This record gives sequence, C-alpha cells and structure tokens, in this order.
Amino acid sequence: MLMRTDPFRDLDRLTQQVFGTPARPVVMPMDAWREGDEFVAELDLPGIDPESLDLDIERNVVTVRAQRPELDQGRSMIAAERTRGVFSRQLFLGENLDTDAIRADYRDGVLRLVIPVAEKAKPRKIEISRHDEHQAINA
Repeated sequence: MLMRTDPFRDLDRLTQQVFGTPARPVVMPMDAWREGDEFVAELDLPGIDPESLDLDIERNVVTVRAQRPELDQGRSMIAAERTRGVFSRQLFLGENLDTDAIRADYRDGVLRLVIPVAEKAKPRKIEISRHDEHQAINA
C-alpha cells in the first residue's frame, strides 16, 4: 500500500497543536475593554480549581497562571482537546493604569480583572492665568 505524505499538511497540523486555531485556542481566550475610568479583562478558564489560580504583577506585566489536572490514566478517552497541566498568559499594561489597585474575581469559569486608570492619566482641566497687559501710568 502506497501512502502519500504532505509536509505542508503535517506542518499545519503541528502548528494548530502548538498555537491553536481561532475555534480552539491553546491559550486563555480573553476579552478586554475600557469601562469609564477602569480597564477590564476577562479570561476564560473553565474547569479550573480556583485554588490553582495565581495572579502576579511585576512592573506593568500581569501574569495569570492556572492548572487543570491531568486526565485519569484509567480512562479510555475518545477526545481530549482541553489544555492540561500548568499554563499562563501575560498582559502588558500601559503606564496609565494603577497596578496597585487591581481587583480580581473568578466566577463561572471566568477570571475578571479590573484595573483602574491612574489619577495622573485621567483628563483634567488646567487653569490659565491671565495678566493684564495694560498698566496704568501715573504721572
């Protein structure tokens, strides 16, 4: 029996396994937006034990780590598409966010981060001083 190999198809399959596809991403999918004076990010982490979640910040980089337990070796799996083990994602934040005031909440498989905009980055009015150019001349 003659088997045909297609190196491009094999490379494409390997790339999908490592980097994922739009329909099945390997990393934590995220939505992010600005809501008034806050930056909000939501990361999908279904099936993650909240005790395994770890959130670190160093300078302006937030690192989210999570762990999904390995599969029971006694199972005869038909499909195993969910990422297992420890995985992480980093968010690079701008200087205009107050990283000391980050709030995090994990509910229904979604990790929600709320980061306020720093006071120095909020729009403000600047008062303009006015000097009268005409001075009275006393004689």
